[in-house]
Amino acid sequence: MPSRNRVKDYGAGVYYHLYNRGNNKDVIFQDSQDYAVFLNLIKRHLSPVETTDKLGRPYRNLSKEVELLAFCLMPNHYHLLIYQHTQEGMTQLLRSVATAYSGYYNKKYQRVGRLFQDAFKASAVDSDTYLEHISRYIHLNPKDWKTWEWSSLPYYLHQKTADWVKHEEISGMINAGM
Repeated sequence: MPSRNRVKDYGAGVYYHLYNRGNNKDVIFQDSQDYAVFLNLIKRHLSPVETTDKLGRPYRNLSKEVELLAFCLMPNHYHLLIYQHTQEGMTQLLRSVATAYSGYYNKKYQRVGRLFQDAFKASAVDSDTYLEHISRYIHLNPKDWKTWEWSSLPYYLHQKTADWVKHEEISGMINAGM
């Protein structure tokens, strides 16, 4: 029987809570460089400005296919809240990010084998109430959530800006409810 939230037939025009953790619940981010590399891999594909590799070849730009609304990276897992415009956008994004990050991590820490427990899990977000709840859940995940550097909360609080973090819709929903 397939595990929960392992849907493989994703829809276009749908919000998703994506998450994954380290194989055997192991740490996947050991230092600030690891967190930064993972976020830069996401940025590489979601920034509206095209980026290229060392040879000048462009990375696939998925900014019109996927929007990142919220994120939180924890030592042994991550959470992403996305809006998917196309049916395959998030699969392409996470396949690229997970492959590149696993290669980086295995090389840096001189290890072999898979880094993540399994393929990412995705839970469709089917209401505004659930969308607000998942955003809160993601941002409150760390015990020290007010100062946790590796979440999108500073973007919601207008302490940071980035063209690849699209917090405005949820910020608007939260502000309208106050």
